[in-house]
Amino acid sequence: MDKKIDRADSAWPIIDRKDHTASSVFRPEALLREARRQRQLPLVAVPEICVLDPDGDVVRHLKRTGTGRIHEGWACYHTELLAFDIAGIGEVGIVGCAVGAPFAVLVAEQLFASGCRLLISVTSAGQITPIGPTPYFVLIDRALRDEGTSYHYLPGSTFADAPDAPLLARAEQAGRALPGIALYRGATWTTDAPYRETASAIARARQLGALAVEMEAAALYAFSTTSGHSVVCFAHVTNAMAQTEGDFEKGEADGAKATLAVVAATARAWRS
Repeated sequence: MDKKIDRADSAWPIIDRKDHTASSVFRPEALLREARRQRQLPLVAVPEICVLDPDGDVVRHLKRTGTGRIHEGWACYHTELLAFDIAGIGEVGIVGCAVGAPFAVLVAEQLFASGCRLLISVTSAGQITPIGPTPYFVLIDRALRDEGTSYHYLPGSTFADAPDAPLLARAEQAGRALPGIALYRGATWTTDAPYRETASAIARARQLGALAVEMEAAALYAFSTTSGHSVVCFAHVTNAMAQTEGDFEKGEADGAKATLAVVAATARAWRS
């Protein structure tokens, strides 16, 4: 006898039967409390401006030049937080190698629970729609939701939009004024599966207006929208998905100096 399939059992769990207004039982504050207790860490707030550096190039540059220092109060189980100084801004925190939507949002939740007030993500990205010679930066104003994390924060939609339009406008103006740095503004495609960037998927993303493909922005903007926390995402377009030899060139210091200039400009725009 065939077993009758219950309608609830056949639902798609990534999009169905979610209460986006409900509070989570598991909270970042609780995890940080226990991590701090177990590791005997002091209760010290992180800097109010923090950066996600998924490729880790900026973190490695700060360590190599001796300009970054370990933040002793960061209680994350999975990462370390470096602190460094930006002229006119003060201390800034940075977490390296938080790659992909789930990891980026996990760290973002914990940063804001620890005293962060602005999070800037600068992620390496592949070119979808050619708009200039690489490398260049795209200030992401919306991201195609081809990942899973954003659906736990927002109901289904094609894009996750950057929620703070005035901040984005100030960041764009500040970024475009940087000498020697090309900065554009537009949409990206966020995917969880970089090695499933098929020709048809790329064509669809291009048709929907995506300039580049990356792995974090849609989820970070969904989190920002529901939490009210300030997040600004950039794609550092450095490659055309390795379709030609010599791809992935990021510029001086593996792109770290240009990235730090973009971060500083965005921080000043937020402060203004």
